Amino acid sequence: MSQPKSKPAKPGAPAAASPVVALSGARPMATGQATRQAWLVMAALFFVTLALFWPATRCEFVNYDDPDYVTANDHVRAGLTAESVRWATLNLNISYWHPLTWLSHMFDWQVFGDRPAGHHATNVGWHAINAVLAFLLLRRLTGRLWTSAIVAAVFAWHPLRVESVAWVSERKDVLSGFFWLLTLWAYAGYAEAQRDQKGGAAWRYVAALAAFAAGLASKPMVVTLPVVLLVIDFWPWRRHEREAWWRLLVEKIPFGVLSLAVSIVTIVAQKGVGTLSTVLAWDARLANGAVAVARYFGKFFAPFNLAVLYPHPGYWPGAAVAASVVFIAGLSWLAWTQRARRPWIAAGWLWFLVALLPASGVVAQVGIQSMADRYTYLPMLGVTIAVAWTIADAVHGPGARRAWAWAAAAVLLAGAARTWDQQRHWRNSLALFDHVVAVAGKENYLAYNNRGMAVAQAGRLDDAERDYRKSLEIAPAYPNANNNLGHLLEQRGRPVEAIPFYRAAIAAKPDLLEAHNNLGNALSDVGQPDEALKEYAFVLERQPRHVNSLVGSGVALAMKGAAAEAQARFESALRIDPHSASALCNLGILCAMSGRRDEAAGYFGRALAVSPDDARTLYNFGNVLTELGRYEEAAQRLRRAVELSPINPDALAALGNALARLGRRAEAIAALRTALQQRPDFPQARTQLGQLEAGK
Repeated sequence: MSQPKSKPAKPGAPAAASPVVALSGARPMATGQATRQAWLVMAALFFVTLALFWPATRCEFVNYDDPDYVTANDHVRAGLTAESVRWATLNLNISYWHPLTWLSHMFDWQVFGDRPAGHHATNVGWHAINAVLAFLLLRRLTGRLWTSAIVAAVFAWHPLRVESVAWVSERKDVLSGFFWLLTLWAYAGYAEAQRDQKGGAAWRYVAALAAFAAGLASKPMVVTLPVVLLVIDFWPWRRHEREAWWRLLVEKIPFGVLSLAVSIVTIVAQKGVGTLSTVLAWDARLANGAVAVARYFGKFFAPFNLAVLYPHPGYWPGAAVAASVVFIAGLSWLAWTQRARRPWIAAGWLWFLVALLPASGVVAQVGIQSMADRYTYLPMLGVTIAVAWTIADAVHGPGARRAWAWAAAAVLLAGAARTWDQQRHWRNSLALFDHVVAVAGKENYLAYNNRGMAVAQAGRLDDAERDYRKSLEIAPAYPNANNNLGHLLEQRGRPVEAIPFYRAAIAAKPDLLEAHNNLGNALSDVGQPDEALKEYAFVLERQPRHVNSLVGSGVALAMKGAAAEAQARFESALRIDPHSASALCNLGILCAMSGRRDEAAGYFGRALAVSPDDARTLYNFGNVLTELGRYEEAAQRLRRAVELSPINPDALAALGNALARLGRRAEAIAALRTALQQRPDFPQARTQLGQLEAGK
């Protein structure tokens, strides 16, 4: 690549070639002393960041995005295989094209499996590296050691970073952040070589382009980095004072081509999966973008009531929009008027706005949030640079410098304390969404839905039902809450009530496969196997390896008397997931129905090894054991089934039968009486109870 010729400095421009902005009060420092201090700063940034975020390694996976990105993603759980790498690279049926992020998750799963500590530790490690890299970059760009150290520490230890670090699914933030900073580092080397007319400019340029490509492959939000490179050309490099603007623009064309390509791929992917909203009009998007800028500044200077989701209101009140526009206009005016005297204000302000643009919702609204803490990971570096350099510029004399140092230390300590505290809300899904409901619960239908999922998993079904219904009260068409409420009602033995909720979920999101699968289960439960098979077919046409639909369709086929076809479905499910307790249990039932009791007992035993507290499997296993004459084992299994599902007249009657065979007449009578209380029209239980009471 040819090097553009240098040109004389413009009148009034600094004659020195160095990009460093010499601030008032700066004192020269010996090279050796500066190097030692730089190493100490790097060590402090790295190890304090590790220690500060280490509590995140004790957090669990959460039920927001983590299933899609890690815990329920078959491609990720497969580890680094040829097929999973191909999927990560070529599949666009996902919200983003970010193959490096997928590969990172796959590597973690291969190393750590389902243990969340390792996945969290990876995020923490990347963030600590980014803290050091931010310091090195700013020091290289400006020559300012301590101001760069403070900016890097604020970046690393600010409470707004918690979401990006403590959330496993946000690996893309810390990974793309690394490549963003690495791109700027390589670009700085290129600009230095250009300025000093030294060799190596071409390979440094290629290195910057390669790092940028890796950043795009980690998270598309870095698409605006070419514009930030132009901002750095303005300050601190001041390249526009030595070179023509058109040359600087031409340099960025290869970066721009990569950005354009990834932007197109991202838009196609998001339209394909339905995360790109076409509902909000352009004026609503612009208004939210303006309000979000002001709110981000509020969260930066007062980081309280942070939440994983701030719901989009649709339209903000006019007063909020007007105040935000005035705020943005005021800062823009300040940056413009100070562009010569304090150019870092304009540079930091532009860095913030440009880096935030892809996530602002102005171009297109992605998701249901109005803003997100994670979106500040890179943009807020610009604000921090503008603030820190302005303060450093105003500091004169030893006394002022000491005061500034103590003030900076106090701010960093306070921020670190808030960061430490904020991580406790990420310890599990229930803690996370309890907090969201408390601080951002108004109209937050997703928070109620996800908290409902967490309390349902803890067995608090009444609380879960209340949360799902609250979510639907706020957003009646919300497909996830409709599907989850339907599933809960079916769990509670009310499939007829569940069916309308599944249909509502499908009406709102026709391609929601889990709703189709669950509707198939409910239709099967109410004796409509033909209708159920239509729902399973819809799922299997789109996802042939959907284990639950294979099992469900097998049950429906068995109901229609197609035992051989049913067995084939169950066996297909087991080939995909050898640990599918449902497939194993249903194979056991098929074997029992055909009189193959020993084979059935084997399947039930395998199912219980996977899911030891499944009441349905315990009940069927108990029946087979009774038929095999293993009455003591049968009674143990059936008693456990009743403990897990007390309203279970079939299990109670079977328990009474097993106890009667063991000669434990009083216990058998008690079990049968309870079964009849639960189901008065239970002829087999009534007959056996009569025989026992008659002494037969």
